[in-house]
Amino acid sequence: MTTALKGIHHSAYRCRDAEETRAFYEDVLGLPLEAVVQEEKEPGSGRPNPFVHLFFRMPDGNFIAFFDAPGTAKEGDFNLVHGFDRHVAFEADDEVKLLDWRDKLNAAGVPCFGPIDHGFVKSVYFSDPNGLPLEITARVPTHDAILAEDAKTAHAIITAWTARKAAEGKAA
Repeated sequence: MTTALKGIHHSAYRCRDAEETRAFYEDVLGLPLEAVVQEEKEPGSGRPNPFVHLFFRMPDGNFIAFFDAPGTAKEGDFNLVHGFDRHVAFEADDEVKLLDWRDKLNAAGVPCFGPIDHGFVKSVYFSDPNGLPLEITARVPTHDAILAEDAKTAHAIITAWTARKAAEGKAA
């Protein structure tokens, strides 16, 4: 029998520079640098590829992590990607703190826009120095009730969406 996953321990991304990334996540976002793993070879393959793996602790005990591996970085690795491709969404306690974060980021020279009202959450958006889109979100008071109602039709919406893509010749 398979047991349920407990949660996410960390999400990891490539970074351009360990110190630049440390300064952003620790000094600007206030996430403490909790651990750094330094290796000379890639785990698994054993190929020479010196790197450091940084772990920043979030208040819930989970981590956001980064690899500074200059030997395998490619041109374009750090271009800003579309938020649909990947992004990380942090959570603020409430909308007041969400707006405080927006103002703090803008004051620190990190362009941050929003809030955007998504119905069940409100969000502000910005990016880190590595081109990773970031979001800070705050749940609206009716968050859980909205999601409970949405769950009733979620599978039907995906079925209809899949059929629509197929009809338009856009199936995966």
